[in-house]
Amino acid sequence: MSDWDTVTVIGKNARIGGGGPRQSVARTTGQLNEARRSGAVVSTEKKYGTTNKSNNPEGQRLAKLDDIDDVVQNKKLDLNVGKAIGKARQEKKLTQKDLATKVNEKPQIINDYEAGRAIPNQQLLGKLERALGVKLRGKNIGEPLFAKKK
Repeated sequence: MSDWDTVTVIGKNARIGGGGPRQSVARTTGQLNEARRSGAVVSTEKKYGTTNKSNNPEGQRLAKLDDIDDVVQNKKLDLNVGKAIGKARQEKKLTQKDLATKVNEKPQIINDYEAGRAIPNQQLLGKLERALGVKLRGKNIGEPLFAKKK
């Protein structure tokens, strides 16, 4: 009998024809640590289910973000609107803080609007229009909100 005819079996539950011992899945950290202590080959992999059992659409959101190549800048307030706010505020002899108090906002937001750094908020622009009596949206920016009748 030659060496080619012998079959070496490794492990207690080895399958005939080789293949080594049957693999088992460690489901707890204790089982995983025990396998590491015994010197067994350990590989860990994270499995993702194909069904949506949880209400976490994070993967879908990330896939949509990957599809978007271009970066879209947020619209900033037009500088003409900021100048109109500053001019009307000074005509009424109000500070930025006074105007902010009048429209129930922070003074920093009024500063951002006057400098043209703010992202326009139609609700706040409406409050500013009423407080200052000047048009800030649409055509004729900077004109009086209520035209005087002759």
